[in-house]
Amino acid sequence: MQTASSIITHIRHLPQFKLFDNYYCYNKYISLLNPRFRKAIAFVYIKKGTLFLALSHPGVKWELNSNHDLLKSILTMLINMDEKCKKLKANKIVLFNSKYYSVVKDTEVEDTIPHYKERSFGRFNIEIHDKQLEKMFLEIKDLITLNKNSTNV
Repeated sequence: MQTASSIITHIRHLPQFKLFDNYYCYNKYISLLNPRFRKAIAFVYIKKGTLFLALSHPGVKWELNSNHDLLKSILTMLINMDEKCKKLKANKIVLFNSKYYSVVKDTEVEDTIPHYKERSFGRFNIEIHDKQLEKMFLEIKDLITLNKNSTNV
């Protein structure tokens, strides 16, 4: 009987799952970049010796174009440091704007407490024989009258 780790190793070495190692390396490459650049990169891939970086804004594209040497040196550093990423070889870097990537905007947190005018006057009869329930209904009645008086002021 095979162990779980041998089964997973076998599955990882199948041709259709070879891209998982590339995905790991691409995420590692993005994590080595400046946090400002990290936010602006939608996705990364290497094809025919060219590193493609999809960006979210033209301004970032201009800034990264001036830092081609930095991008290449980080890729070289990653190749030298991580054994999984030895096969990532890129001679050229191409930056392009992605129309499929949009930056998530921070939205303001809305107040979820309902603010409304109390419509009840708290005038109702309590016809319960259980003393605990009668006490609870009296507390509710007092809260309603208290809210009615505070909103009328």
